[in-house]
Amino acid sequence: METVGLGLCFEDFPVGRKFRTVGRTITDTDIVNYVNCTGLTEVLFTDAEFRERHSAIKGRFAPAMLAYALAEGLLVQATMQHTALAFLGMELNVHNPVFAGDTIHVEVEVVEARVSRSRPDRGLVRTRNDIVKQDGTKVLTYTPLRMVKLRSAVRR
Repeated sequence: METVGLGLCFEDFPVGRKFRTVGRTITDTDIVNYVNCTGLTEVLFTDAEFRERHSAIKGRFAPAMLAYALAEGLLVQATMQHTALAFLGMELNVHNPVFAGDTIHVEVEVVEARVSRSRPDRGLVRTRNDIVKQDGTKVLTYTPLRMVKLRSAVRR
């Protein structure tokens, strides 16, 4: 029987391919859970009075890495099940804050794709991922390099 929901293989990532994920609204509960789970109990995220008086950013904003983590979750669900083998590194730049109530999605462009020299059943894929809010504002850009199975190596 066929399994649905499996990820994309190396051959599905030609350089220049672009796609976007579905959206995900960031809630106050997401922020509280992320801050408590990671121990990131910085007053910017836990003390509303301090934030409103002293922060350059006003309102209930989320840690940038929460937006990154949610973006990765959106991508795992859409592209990586059973086919992604390793996360090898990235560069990440933060452009704008994300607030409780914002809906984000990820816009992806494949910028590098090559078969591994040492493991010919695997490919290396680098994408440029822009996390974008509902109003079109770019929040983060990151460029993960991942090891991905070739189609011939996938047993479905």
